[in-house]
Amino acid sequence: MPSAQPMGNMTEAQIEAWVNEMEVGCHAWTPLLSTSYDYVPSFAAGVIFCVLFGIPLLYHTFQSCRVRKATSILLALGAVSWASRTWSAKCPYNSDAFLAQEVTLIIAPVFFSAALYVVLGILIVDIGRASSFLSAKWYTIIFCTCDVISLVVQAVGGAMASTADTDADETQGTHIMVAGIAFQLGTMTLFGLMLADFIRRVHSTRLGMRGDFTGRLKLLLLAILVSFLMIYTRSIYRTIELAQGWNGYLISHEGYFIGLDAAIMVIAVAVFIPLDPVMLMKGPKYTVTKQVAGTDTSDGELAFQMGPYNGENTSHEASGARY
Repeated sequence: MPSAQPMGNMTEAQIEAWVNEMEVGCHAWTPLLSTSYDYVPSFAAGVIFCVLFGIPLLYHTFQSCRVRKATSILLALGAVSWASRTWSAKCPYNSDAFLAQEVTLIIAPVFFSAALYVVLGILIVDIGRASSFLSAKWYTIIFCTCDVISLVVQAVGGAMASTADTDADETQGTHIMVAGIAFQLGTMTLFGLMLADFIRRVHSTRLGMRGDFTGRLKLLLLAILVSFLMIYTRSIYRTIELAQGWNGYLISHEGYFIGLDAAIMVIAVAVFIPLDPVMLMKGPKYTVTKQVAGTDTSDGELAFQMGPYNGENTSHEASGARY
């Protein structure tokens, strides 16, 4: 909630009424009243990032309508968070604009993360169960459930902090938000380890390594890695930012938010335009036909020989790009 400096002979009740009036509608910034951001958001940055997020939003919306794949829908939904911040640039005291910005700030990365889980799950199905410690189904169940838990915890903490009547209540709400985003960071760390294990298994067993699919698989893994690193960096920043509190240094300086949140999240979603999973997962199918006889498997991994997909469902089948 914005805080007002003493204003002449105004009573406390009059000041409170004035602040409440400023939080409704659109009012220009005044040095007598601080904003919920502790600064006025940059309108230029708002417009720029609306455009930068708008491009992948339109692209993935088009893709979701054209091919109706989960990744396109998730990537489209994740790109809508900057409109409310641009609103705040023109109406810096409007509480609805600030709340909408906070809500989308919490929700948007969850969609990006979910898209990564879905893409990796599809790769596991297409390449074969031997490529992953977990099955594709369990990837979706475990990581999406963790994201929902993180989202709920952050929402509860944010609601408590934004409606707090005392500093103690606000601090408690902030701590709950920090716990939620720290849990999300832990989930992303676990996913990163699982992703590294997937890449190791595919590389060591040569699963999926045949013809054109090899190049497309590498490009798709590159896109997943870039997006993951961007989201992970952003999660670290947000954890530190919220741990400092609502009056902390990071949260009160917009430059850090632009550089460590907005810019890297644009990269996280925009990388899937030139390296679109829908396009990269198209192509011929292949299947694991047999384990290579006499292959040394002392490292605990199986070695496979790849052959053309014949439509048969075997226990080691890894059908190619069906997405």
